[in-house]
Amino acid sequence: MGINHMEPSKSLSLRIRKHALEMTSLGGGSSHIGSILSMVDILAVLYGSVLNVDPQQPKWPNRDRFILSKGHAGAGVYAALAERGFFSPDKLKTHYQDGSDLSGHVSHKGIPGVELSTGSLGHGLSVGTGMALSAKKRASRHRVFVVMSDGECDEGSIWEAAMFAGFHQLHQLFVVIDYNKYQSLTTTTETLDLEPFADKWSAFRWEVREVDGHDHRQLSDAFRPSTTGQPVIVIAHTIKGKGVSFMENQVLWHYRTAKGEEFNAAMAELNAQQ
Repeated sequence: MGINHMEPSKSLSLRIRKHALEMTSLGGGSSHIGSILSMVDILAVLYGSVLNVDPQQPKWPNRDRFILSKGHAGAGVYAALAERGFFSPDKLKTHYQDGSDLSGHVSHKGIPGVELSTGSLGHGLSVGTGMALSAKKRASRHRVFVVMSDGECDEGSIWEAAMFAGFHQLHQLFVVIDYNKYQSLTTTTETLDLEPFADKWSAFRWEVREVDGHDHRQLSDAFRPSTTGQPVIVIAHTIKGKGVSFMENQVLWHYRTAKGEEFNAAMAELNAQQ
């Protein structure tokens, strides 16, 4: 069963952005739209042409595993899964509403295609590392992909998992850092500077690849197999709120819901990109 190559990932990314904007506006109480928009191109490339998954068999043993460690941006994953055929896009309109199983932070409960419920930052890489170790021990060829935030790398558990994965040469493990340079209240530099970021991962024995996180060609190339037998870290330089001009690089939109005129203006910008 091979990878299902979808239509161009750029059109997929636009649909995910529009879904996410509408979902968070309807749900209201759990909108991290800036954090969602920064990683949409990463999701579009992964779900458009990289991940070896089967919507008809969500638990297919040979599937690639995907974990969104920055679980507060879960609406983006729900939208990608719906576009990929795991469930109807109509379900997205129930996001974060009473009785819905599409929770604000991504949840695997009742949602085909979601491997792990996340939200407490710093856990996704540890679980992904365990999955990759299991795959290596069983000589399984499936890969494990983990998307993390940059601010999440303030957590010590990230570096414990990084050291473990590098030592055990878990070459089927791919980690993407959504490096949008902002976290909850201000920039990552002002909170706890991550630089020299690439050097840190190299020191932990990872194969480092730095890309423009909105360039689909660069992202696609970054997911090629490891050339060193080590786990791969993709440092994806992104823009918080990418795609909506008044949200871009604005910490205000880390946790804010677009309603009324703001929603209409944001959707108009996205519609103009078609």
